[in-house]
Amino acid sequence: MTDERGEIVFTKLDRVLHGRPAAEAVLAEAERLGAARVFILSSRSLNRETDEVAKVANALDDRFAGLCDHMPSHSPRDAVVDCANQAAAAGTDLLVTIGGGSVTDGGKAVTLCLKHNIRDMDGMEPFRTVVDEQGKRHFPDYVAPDVRQIVVPTTLSAGEFNARAGVTDPRHGLKQAYIHPGLIPAAIVLDPAITVATPEWLWLSTGIRAVDHAVETYLSLDANPYTDGAALHALKLLNEGLPASKRDPNDLGARRKCLFGAWLSMTGIVTGTRLGASHAIGHVLGGAANVPHGHTSCIMMPYVLAFNAPVNGDRQKDIATAMGHAGETADGVLDRFIADLDQPRRLRDTGLGDNRLAEIAEKALLDDWTFSNPRPLKTAEDVMEILRAAY
Repeated sequence: MTDERGEIVFTKLDRVLHGRPAAEAVLAEAERLGAARVFILSSRSLNRETDEVAKVANALDDRFAGLCDHMPSHSPRDAVVDCANQAAAAGTDLLVTIGGGSVTDGGKAVTLCLKHNIRDMDGMEPFRTVVDEQGKRHFPDYVAPDVRQIVVPTTLSAGEFNARAGVTDPRHGLKQAYIHPGLIPAAIVLDPAITVATPEWLWLSTGIRAVDHAVETYLSLDANPYTDGAALHALKLLNEGLPASKRDPNDLGARRKCLFGAWLSMTGIVTGTRLGASHAIGHVLGGAANVPHGHTSCIMMPYVLAFNAPVNGDRQKDIATAMGHAGETADGVLDRFIADLDQPRRLRDTGLGDNRLAEIAEKALLDDWTFSNPRPLKTAEDVMEILRAAY
């Protein structure tokens, strides 16, 4: 870790709204932005099994222009393009996304497609971020989307705070990054009540994803006092909120803690802090093996902590303290915390065959955050050491 030289770059997010129902907040933002044709992208279960999406559509009244509720896990390109084509046909001038991380990231990519008239999967290729063999990222330069996005998150992965969309190319089983300052949403609405309908496994596992954000931020090669404070307080809130929301799913105070903890967990990421192997391997497990975002962190994070302990074990003690277990190892504390939430702890629990570990290791070397892991990962065999432990 070094804080001798660096910079903290802030996003173009306008505002975060909390303390009022999602429908009311979305309408207020649509009015503020002068939108006349508001298109909604939502999770299918939330739209078809609850009335939460209908509440938002009804509040928008004649501003409501249409709805798409098909965005599979890991935001595949074909689903992104299909939604964008629907939104274009509706004359959309504002996109509202209601759902989890795949819906949020899919929505960011939809705004990209709308701006650049992308009508098929191949049309997205020139806009993705490419990582070279030295781990350097290359960002395409293009005009930012005109259609802005309002996000109502129903999970805790918190990607809505980041100007990055993770989109999977289903033809290659690779999750790829689309990074541009203009992809950041205009506004985010934090409404604990709308999250009650989120399945428990999804709520809790994405909560661990937020824990992973905070952990890898605190241990980052780019760590600094600003991001340290946010990361440690995020861990405190999530340590309190996740078990409480499991005990009582209707505890809106606990859910509010989780939402704010998830927001704080993203502070380092959105200001330029590089993460490590838990996220890098997680991206590959999602894109290549369809392991849910949250479950990748539930499984990988403690094993990555153990792998990195030889180089940052002293600093890891602060993580254990923030989680209420001073003097213990961070990987042991988090292993128990995740298990107590009844979340998976082994790769084999996902149905992934051990015959695919070599493929996962090779593909991990294509992820930019592999190259910023605190303990260097230079070869596929280095990654395999972690995967074998986690299997």
